[in-house]
Amino acid sequence: MSNNSDNPADQFKKALAEATKVLANDPELNVSYSVDPSGVSGDAMRLPQVSRRMTRDEVMLARGTADALALHRRYHNGQTHARYSPQGELARDLYEAMETARCEAVGARDMPGTAGNIDAKIKNDAIRKGYDQCNQASEIPLATAAGYLIRHLATGRSLPTGAENAMELWRGFIEDHAGGTLQELNEKLEDQSAFARFARQMISDLGYGDQLGEDPDQFDDEQDDKAEEGQQEDQEPDSTGQDEQEQENEEGTPEQSQEEQQDASQAQVSMDDMADQETGEEAEMPEGEAPFEPPAPQPVSEADPDYKIYYDVHDEEIRAEDLAEPIELERLRAYLDQQLEPLKGAVGRLANKLQRRLQAQQNRSWEFDMDEGTLDAGRLARIVANPTTPLSFKVEKDTEFRDTCVTLLLDNSGSMRGRPISIAAISADVLARTLERCNVKVEILGFTTRAWKGGLAREKWLNDGRSTQPGRLNDLRHIIYKSADAPWRRARPNLGLMMKEGLLKENIDGEALEWAHRRIVGRPESRKILMVISDGAPVDDSTLSVNPANYLEKHLRDVIAMVERKRQVELLAIGIGHDVTRYYDRAVTITDVEQLAGAMTEQLAALFDSDPRARARAMGMRRIA
Repeated sequence: MSNNSDNPADQFKKALAEATKVLANDPELNVSYSVDPSGVSGDAMRLPQVSRRMTRDEVMLARGTADALALHRRYHNGQTHARYSPQGELARDLYEAMETARCEAVGARDMPGTAGNIDAKIKNDAIRKGYDQCNQASEIPLATAAGYLIRHLATGRSLPTGAENAMELWRGFIEDHAGGTLQELNEKLEDQSAFARFARQMISDLGYGDQLGEDPDQFDDEQDDKAEEGQQEDQEPDSTGQDEQEQENEEGTPEQSQEEQQDASQAQVSMDDMADQETGEEAEMPEGEAPFEPPAPQPVSEADPDYKIYYDVHDEEIRAEDLAEPIELERLRAYLDQQLEPLKGAVGRLANKLQRRLQAQQNRSWEFDMDEGTLDAGRLARIVANPTTPLSFKVEKDTEFRDTCVTLLLDNSGSMRGRPISIAAISADVLARTLERCNVKVEILGFTTRAWKGGLAREKWLNDGRSTQPGRLNDLRHIIYKSADAPWRRARPNLGLMMKEGLLKENIDGEALEWAHRRIVGRPESRKILMVISDGAPVDDSTLSVNPANYLEKHLRDVIAMVERKRQVELLAIGIGHDVTRYYDRAVTITDVEQLAGAMTEQLAALFDSDPRARARAMGMRRIA
């Protein structure tokens, strides 16, 4: 049978897969093509999907991604990388970005043909993330810019559109703080250990030295010193500490045999142990010293120290645009708009109502009779009547809600499939657009898992012997649909991702709420509001089948208690067909999903109401005396 009817992209995919194995120097590598984010897991590599059309952009992106991942696999040693890896999140991001740039730069030196392919990948990523439109360094992660700069300096190549802009916005800052260290780049590039030390110095120069943790080289030096001291003690004759005996030994005591030295050394250790036991608690450490004890491991949950996670290596915190190609996001967004066309009128009216309420508060807060500011037209009549009367100005006061951030945390579980997730998406979209007009920052997050009934975490648990009560036993997927600083127009297509088939799976609410709380607490705004939209209790069959039945529910209650105890964030929830008032103090339950937009609008409007009684009534709280 002829192969003319086969997918024309198959031949290209096969050739690229074979070339990737050679480039990675790993003939056992399993290369596949998927709409999921590209990456490497074990011996499996995922590359971007290539359609039958085989457009130039698709082909170049697949080749660039393949080259980048293959070079990382070829030149990267995981043990060396982990040895020097910093502890803090920002420092670790910088470290990862610089190591990725190192692998690509070394590959470009050895195999120049890879450089152009990787440029295509970098260009695609930079434009997709809007780096070409950014005007301020704060709009771009420092780690991303540092990686671009390392690659540029190491290869001497100009960066593609978008990436060049991102690098230049941060370049002055990086070179001002770490210019001296950067001069050593070319000397360190080939040696991963030397480069890791170089990267740690760069991180320290940039102001994140407190996140590096202990220096592994210093620890090794101390171990070597101790080993040398022990070796010297083994080689020296046993001493009682008396000057006469030391002098005699120096003057010519015959050398002991190796066995005698070991016996003497063991006898000395035994005597020291006995002395320690006899002194007991009366023995004191010299001032300023303490016995070395390894630090206790940090609990995985601040809310519940007993909450356990069996294996979190495959957990994801990922941007929506990294889970689908731009074309697919636009298609899904169009489908979402089509599904909700009948509701747009009602939702739009609710949004206008919310905007009027917010702007009414915004516009009535003025200070009058000021020496400068906006000319007060209401007092011009006085000047007409008496021209000697000085002009009067007014100044708008900063109102409380202006300095506010709102996070919408959406349940992306399988039970939300269909109309509930569609209305949740469009409601979040409309609220984000409305609040942005009123200068209120909005973040939209979603939470689900990567697999049904346990993923790679469960496989590891099964392979490890099925320990009892292992804790959470699935791989999380926390999705950032819109960050607080991203403009609504840029994030608009991302909400269409909720329509993607296969995205919605299990829901582990406690960890998602703790994650959203950490994100919003780190925001600079003085007022923070976190709204949770969910349609049920936390459920993950894999976890609940091997832990107590209330394991996830208890953790959710503990997280809620922690959030409300800290009072850094105003927490409220909306339950869709599910009574969430048994979890949250401030919550409402709607029986019809069509009511969601109205409920979200009313709850947020109530939070901005200056009358505490009105706020209490809207929030379902007790009457305030």
